[in-house]
Amino acid sequence: MLSMKKTILGISAALALALPLSAQEEPNATPGPSDIVNAAGQEDWTVIAPEDLLVMTLADAADGTPRKVAIQLMPKPFSQGWVDNIRTLARAKWYDGTSVNRVQDNYVVQWGDPGHDNPESEGIARKPLPEGLKVMAEDKYTFGAESFPLNEALLNQDQVKRTTGLGRYGFESFNKGWPLGAISKVQMPDGRSVMEYWPVHCYGMVGVGRNYSPDTGSGAELYTVIGHAPRHLDRNIALVGRIIDGMEHLSSLPRGKGALGFYTAAEADKRTPILSIRVASDLPEEQRPQYEYLSTQTETFARYAEARANRRDPFFITPAGGADICNIPVPVRPFEYTDKE
Repeated sequence: MLSMKKTILGISAALALALPLSAQEEPNATPGPSDIVNAAGQEDWTVIAPEDLLVMTLADAADGTPRKVAIQLMPKPFSQGWVDNIRTLARAKWYDGTSVNRVQDNYVVQWGDPGHDNPESEGIARKPLPEGLKVMAEDKYTFGAESFPLNEALLNQDQVKRTTGLGRYGFESFNKGWPLGAISKVQMPDGRSVMEYWPVHCYGMVGVGRNYSPDTGSGAELYTVIGHAPRHLDRNIALVGRIIDGMEHLSSLPRGKGALGFYTAAEADKRTPILSIRVASDLPEEQRPQYEYLSTQTETFARYAEARANRRDPFFITPAGGADICNIPVPVRPFEYTDKE
């Protein structure tokens, strides 16, 4: 019989807040966020399909430590043209031999062809792109619909709604494990309201590098957020995924001294080589990483979000009364199937 062995990792590492030993030893009368996550039943978790996972292998660290990064791609209906391009680029092995070229403190890490859209790229030849990449329009940064399945229990929590910053007609919530912003866009002739939805720039989110409008980027240049959530980028650039494992291999890289944090010619040795990026479903089965996330449509997630917004476990004195949506990271954990009698 097959069983699943699990440990919590990735985005859920944010749950492991360092507490003084005395606080850790206190009786936990009120469940904290990690208590709620650890008590969640298997029915509250959703497996991430291998087709929606990328495995990025970086060159080993100086001490020989292997460096792999797992990226979950954005599900429908968001950013699908760019996501398709990324799968095309990965399957063409285009990313192989590229590098991490930009590390801007408290902002982003960017990787791809060092000769492309790089203010420090003088003298570096561009790597030709594969054929068949889609060109996406700016209206694809968002998705419009009359209604969208969101966590109603979470929407009913005033302390979460107040963090939106989008005014009377805007709100934030989660769908399919992803944080979203939304706002009333237009009124239809028959009086129906159409909402506009978009993914938001939280820590670890992965976006598409681009030049000035109307350029929307192809997916050849990607970045991840390594600092305070740059929410001014929402609806201005395509978000295509998030780092769910191995973030430390990117966030700890040396900062670039060139424009926008790009490495200068004198810092070329700081560019971390990318050995490969593969779609997990293309890997041999025994090499495929497996992850699942706490479903954001569940009552369990609503309780977890409320606990993040109002900490009442023993270390905390005063509940905050609210939390930015980026401070409610969606728990993700790896697992492996094991044979069990």
